Amino acid sequence: MLLGTPLKTSLVAALLSLALLPVLSTAEAAATPAKSVKSAKASKAKAAAVQTRKVKSVVLRKQAPVVRAVPTFGQVAGLHDVDDPLALRSSVAYVLDQDTNEVLFSKNPQAVLPIASITKLMTALVVVESGLSMDEKLTVTDEDKDTEKNTGSRLAFGTSLTRGEMLHLALMASENRAAHALGRHYPGGMNAFVAAMNAKAQSLGMADTHYVEPTGLSSRNQSSAKDLALLVNASSQVPLLRDLSTSRETRVALGKRQVQFRSTNGLLSNPMWDIGLQKTGFINEAGKCLVMQASMAGRKLIMVFLDSSGKASRIADAERMRKWLASLPGGGEAAVAAKL
Repeated sequence: MLLGTPLKTSLVAALLSLALLPVLSTAEAAATPAKSVKSAKASKAKAAAVQTRKVKSVVLRKQAPVVRAVPTFGQVAGLHDVDDPLALRSSVAYVLDQDTNEVLFSKNPQAVLPIASITKLMTALVVVESGLSMDEKLTVTDEDKDTEKNTGSRLAFGTSLTRGEMLHLALMASENRAAHALGRHYPGGMNAFVAAMNAKAQSLGMADTHYVEPTGLSSRNQSSAKDLALLVNASSQVPLLRDLSTSRETRVALGKRQVQFRSTNGLLSNPMWDIGLQKTGFINEAGKCLVMQASMAGRKLIMVFLDSSGKASRIADAERMRKWLASLPGGGEAAVAAKL
């Protein structure tokens, strides 16, 4: 039986498809591994990129080591364990009536501690009593660099200022290079100046006090609250020291620039206070320190706060003391003592 033409054509097409099937399958099979290999490479590259990003993320988020605070001498000695009725943050506090020598408040008054930049009050007293010209130009050199605490300064080496300007910056802004330059330009040099500081302390009856340099950066500059009250009393008798220490700000020509310096004591701008003389201080070993002569409720008072813990704690302690003194009968006639 003969096949018709349409059927014959269909049969031929089917046979051709069957013949080509192995060829097409082989080509597809060859293409599939290529795609798989390409896809696998892309996956590996993506995974590597993700892994790289993870590693970088870990490095960037690495935490800095924790630096523990250095305890003050007062903390090591346990002075902060002594209670007082005002809950002061200062381990040492002393308030004295300047005219009657009546002690109104006393906490660890005989503890001998580092006094930081309170040192500069003695530096200034020795400079003034030396009779040296306040108009003489003094030059800051690398000898005035702080090798004790490695602190910086706005007074670059080569800066020339008058002795009076150096004194102003040392008292008001607690400028360390200014204080050091004052000592270095003393007749006989630094050794003679430090000797004069200690001699003055002895003449004032400051038996617990010893100085090794004029800035207060050394923790070996030490004193007690009772001794510092004597220093404040003597310094407050000098009009120049009163004026310079209570100045709020000043401008000094440093080369071609006029540079502004400000006081380190914020209480000077507080209208509740009438401060006649003041000095602040801080190094890690001493904590925050503050000494003042102030008029309050008709009395001239000397205040000493040493080894205060906290950024603004010495100011807060002074405010607590002011309010407490104002609340006393007669404006502060009672005395409170917390002994070491």
